[in-house]
Amino acid sequence: MDKIFAWLDRNLIPFMTRLSEQRHLKAVRDGIISTIPLIIVGSFFLIIAFPPVPALAALVKPYTAQILLPFRLTMGLMALYAAHSIGYHLARSYKLDGVAGGILALAAFLLTSLPVAVEDKGLALLMENLGGGGMFVAIIMAIFAVEILRFAKEKKITIRMPEGVPDSVARSFEALVPAGIIIPVVWAVRHLAGFDIQHAVTQLFTPLVTAGNTMAGVLAPIILISLLWATGIHGDSVVGTVARPMWLVLLDQNIAAAAAGQPPPNIGPEPFFQWFVFIGGSGATIGLVCLMLFSKSAYLRGVGKASFLPGVCNINEPIIFGAPIMLNPLLFVPFLAGPVLMGVITWLAMNFGLVAKPFILVPWTLPAPIGAYLTTGGDWRAIVLVAVNATVATAIYYPFFKAYERKLLKESAQEDSQ
Repeated sequence: MDKIFAWLDRNLIPFMTRLSEQRHLKAVRDGIISTIPLIIVGSFFLIIAFPPVPALAALVKPYTAQILLPFRLTMGLMALYAAHSIGYHLARSYKLDGVAGGILALAAFLLTSLPVAVEDKGLALLMENLGGGGMFVAIIMAIFAVEILRFAKEKKITIRMPEGVPDSVARSFEALVPAGIIIPVVWAVRHLAGFDIQHAVTQLFTPLVTAGNTMAGVLAPIILISLLWATGIHGDSVVGTVARPMWLVLLDQNIAAAAAGQPPPNIGPEPFFQWFVFIGGSGATIGLVCLMLFSKSAYLRGVGKASFLPGVCNINEPIIFGAPIMLNPLLFVPFLAGPVLMGVITWLAMNFGLVAKPFILVPWTLPAPIGAYLTTGGDWRAIVLVAVNATVATAIYYPFFKAYERKLLKESAQEDSQ
């Protein structure tokens, strides 16, 4: 086991750490995370519009269109918000004006969509490319816009205002030349040349999104997150930096299907991992916490008591660093094997229609049964699946926990005898 940890430290950890700190990926992560409050609140309007109780569903049906308006203007514009936020964070990472970076990114993204003429209404911009489906384009346009802003700043291709001019006015003029490059370039590519940027990027990333919906596609992030956490690296942050755009596209497709009254098509958006695999946090440690509550070791019992309430709310740093699980050969195996088996069970259950697929993003600090029930739109079978998975995790942890408990008891007895 020590050789495994040494190999991870030598080969995987340095690469994944550098990846998580890469400037552009970090800006994408921070930018998308900034949109999560809007996504969560907007998602709840889906529950209101399509309540799991038939009597309530019939009651609100005449008002469904009005109830869904907040959802359509939050989740439906997810890529729009993300483009601005990614541009802002990337510009700030270069010590440039964040507002200018956000505005330029937003302009570049909007120019990739063609407005359509509406009779007696003028021009209208369709929302189909402004939600999750346009997320990859939003990322590319934000990076393009800010890199032009950075290039212009470094090469001093800017309009400088004399001293005494307010900073806000001076900054706006600094962005004038970059805007004069970005807007004509995107306009020429999309509108003059007729190159459909949205379609091309969607086709490019379709295999990646499709792969994320397979069993291998959901197991890969589970394994990587568990491996990183076991070596002391925040696995969710590292893997989420790369995977979250894909998860949001899958989630957006599920939400769109649910809003149209159809079953969600995708298994693997982020709620799949949050509520059915990482119960109690990464590694599905809620099972280990429960075992520790009744441990014969005073130390483990104390860690279990301190970790229980945070674990119920999916905060498991206390047990990862308190047990510890990090770099602990006896607990590393179930920390990895448990989530992998739970991922297989959940994927099969959803693939064969035994449990509804997730389509609502709910606050991650809710207890798992509640989160699973809400994310599936009120499917009671989701609660059963959580119970099954938690039982599986506990059973896998049990023999390793007992071995670790015996080790600590033996060490304690030796110390007492000295």
